[in-house]
Formats: sequence, structure tokens, C-alpha cells
Amino acid sequence: MALNTSAEAPLPVGEVSRLIGGWIDRLGAVWVEGQITQLSRRPGAGVVFMTLRDPSQDISLSVTCYRQVFDAVADVVSEGARVVVRAKPEWYAPRGQLSLRAAEIRPVGIGELLARLELLKKSLAAEGLFSPERKKPLPFLPQLVGLVCGRASAAERDVLENARHRWPAVRFEVRNVAVQGVHAVPQVVQAVKELDALDEVDVIIVARGGGSVEDLLPFSDEQLVRTVSACRTPVVSAIGHEPDNPLLDYVADLRASTPTDAAKKVVPDVGEELERVRVLRDRARRCVRALVEREERGLANALARPSIQDPHRMIEERADQVTALLDRGRRTLGHLLDRAVSELTHTHARVVALSPAATLQRGYAVLQRSDGHVVRDPAEVADGEALRARVAEGEFTVRVDT
Repeated sequence: MALNTSAEAPLPVGEVSRLIGGWIDRLGAVWVEGQITQLSRRPGAGVVFMTLRDPSQDISLSVTCYRQVFDAVADVVSEGARVVVRAKPEWYAPRGQLSLRAAEIRPVGIGELLARLELLKKSLAAEGLFSPERKKPLPFLPQLVGLVCGRASAAERDVLENARHRWPAVRFEVRNVAVQGVHAVPQVVQAVKELDALDEVDVIIVARGGGSVEDLLPFSDEQLVRTVSACRTPVVSAIGHEPDNPLLDYVADLRASTPTDAAKKVVPDVGEELERVRVLRDRARRCVRALVEREERGLANALARPSIQDPHRMIEERADQVTALLDRGRRTLGHLLDRAVSELTHTHARVVALSPAATLQRGYAVLQRSDGHVVRDPAEVADGEALRARVAEGEFTVRVDT
């Protein structure tokens, strides 16, 4: 129920603590899953204290239980173990502290862990986090490689030594973190985020040596998987050995079977690259030589053609043809002109023979009236009419006398 309080009528701290305790006492028991991060078993004490933590959200709760409750699972439960606890919330009024009073503790077995991981894997796969289309290609020659690994671990040594043996100039930005236990997930997540935020980092390697399923659990944590999925920098997973498959392998842009394999896949071998350059250079030289030889053969064939060896020969042949055609044209034109002259001469002779002037030359005359009409009949003229007489050498006037 709501409390009526004000600045003038506040409640004492003890009363507020008592009320909170009353509200919490009405809560029933719940089943809680988490990871034991702190465990205190004092000799002779009847109560065991521990801290139960959620690795994915970095939230912890204090848990207490009677010694006989913990002794039932003491052989299989220790710090770092994942457990399921049936507990009832309790409020310690003098300190204002919330805790859980455990009535039963059950360790999470390997089979159950694997089943839960399989369910989480299917859920994340359904979201598309493992899709091949999301994978980013690795750079051919990274200038700066980010490495997340345990401090002074064999994984760190394998990656650094193999990478520098393959390409001595490669540089690393190393983040040493816990790779197992309760602090592994937040530290690995933080390291990946820091390296992803650096623009000069070209690729990130998350490396750890082999271990049991429980040891590799942090690398199947949902928070870490989603962090890697959101990275803009390509991420390489090098967790455990060949048979180990934490969920990080599926979301990473490339999976390496071991840390040594990660170094081989991320950094090219300088000797192999030099050999590849040599092979390509020889191949290019052979291709250029073959091209030059082919062009030389083509040029030699072109030079062997008669038109190239004696280019004036074609002009001379064409000149002879032109001269012959000119002579033929002149002869043809001469024949045509001679024929035309002959025809013109014959035509002129015929015209002269038929011309009235030739008749006049033989002594004939043409009589014309004043209007120019030729007189053909004596009846056409009148007595005393003046006519014009035209002869071969000229004309004169005559008069009709009947």
C-alpha cells in the first residue's frame, strides 16, 4: 500500500527498511541460474556465503545457505561453476541488504550446458548472426593486428612468434584478459570493443589454448557473440583446438583451428610471397617475350610481301596501265573524229547538192513578189507588177509584161 510521507513527516530509515523487508518476505521462492564467483566456507560456521553472478549482464546477488545444503554438492561445485539454485529473497534490515536464502543447489551438467548452447546457437543463427553474407574479408597484409588473449599464455606466444616469423614487419596491439572464469566475458568484450574502436587496427584475433567445455564457456556467451557481430573490423576466432567449437567460431569472420593457424591465416609468409612474385614475374616475362616474338614474326611476314619490298613496282604497273588506257582512248577518239568528219563531209555534199543556191549557179532565177512569196504560176502575177528576181550572184527588179 502507498505511504503518506512528506518532507515535514518523513519515515525513519529503520521503518523503511522494515517495510521493504515485509514486502520481500511475501515473495515466494524462485529458481535462479548463475555462476559462483565468491565462495566462503568458514570452518565451524553453519552458513555458507557465496556470490551468484550473471556473466552476460555482469549482475551479482549475494546468496546464503545452510552448510548441509552446500555440503550435498560440495564435491562438484566450486568457484566458477554454473549452478541452479532454489532460493527465497531475504532482506537484512540492519544493513539494508538483499540476499537469497538457498534451499537447494544443483550443478549444471555438461549435457545440460551443451543443450543450452545448442538452443542459443539456433536462436542466434535464426537472427542471421552466423550468415556467410555478414562475413568480412581479411586484409591481405594487415599493418596492425589486434590480439585478445591471456597474459603470458601459450596462445599469445604462438600467435606472435609465428606471425613475426612469417612477416617480421607486422605489428600487434595486445590486450591481455582473463580467458576463463567469471571475469572472462566482460574483459574479452571490453578488449574487443577497444580494438575495434582503433582505426589503425586491420584485424582482431581472439585466441585461447585448449580446455574443457566449462573452460571455453565464456567464448559461447551471448554478449560476446553479439559484440563480435557488431564489429566493423574483421575478427578471427582461434579458440581451443580443432574439435572445439564455441559460438564465437560461428560469428567470427574467420575460424582458425589453433592460435598458430590464426597467425598463418592472418599474416602472409614473406618467403611464399617473394616466391609468388618471382613466379609471376617469370610468367610475365615469358608472356611479354612471346608477344614480342609473335609481333616480330608478323612484321617479318609483312616485310616479305612484294608490295613492301618494292613499293614502286605497283606504281610502275599502274603507270603502264594508265599509259595503255590513254593510248587506247586517243585511238578511239581519233577513230570517232575521223568517222564524224567523213559523215559530215558526205552530209555537206548532199546539202550542197540539194541547195537552191546550186540551182541558181546553173543559171536559174527565183521570182518573188513584194510580200516575199515565190511565184510558181503565171496566173499569180498581174500585168505591170514589179517582181524581185534572185540569181546566183545577186538580185534585181523586173516587171510583168503580158
